[in-house]
Amino acid sequence: MEILKFIEQDSLKKEVPKFNVGDTVKVSVKIREGERERIQMFEGTVISRRGSGISETFTVRRVSYGVGVEKIFPIHSPNVQKVEVTRQGKVHRSKLYYLRNRVGKAAKVKEKMVN
Repeated sequence: MEILKFIEQDSLKKEVPKFNVGDTVKVSVKIREGERERIQMFEGTVISRRGSGISETFTVRRVSYGVGVEKIFPIHSPNVQKVEVTRQGKVHRSKLYYLRNRVGKAAKVKEKMVN
């Protein structure tokens, strides 16, 4: 068990930006297509974070062409290049699954005013 904890601590060296549920983020993901690699951006609202340590993940949701799209990203994955926070959301819950049932402006999260 101690060996597993040591391996986990060793692979947690990557810097992780501070973001919370409700924030709008841009996630840069490395995608392999055959021999080529490219970086693809996915921008949306963080609706959940789960797990801890090496297995921590976060879910990002956006509406694309009228269809809701959610992707789950491992925080410590080597395929996740960077996570940029574009705006901070003002929320009182740890999971924002209720946004799935909302349409239009009702699906927005209020922005937190930073003084």
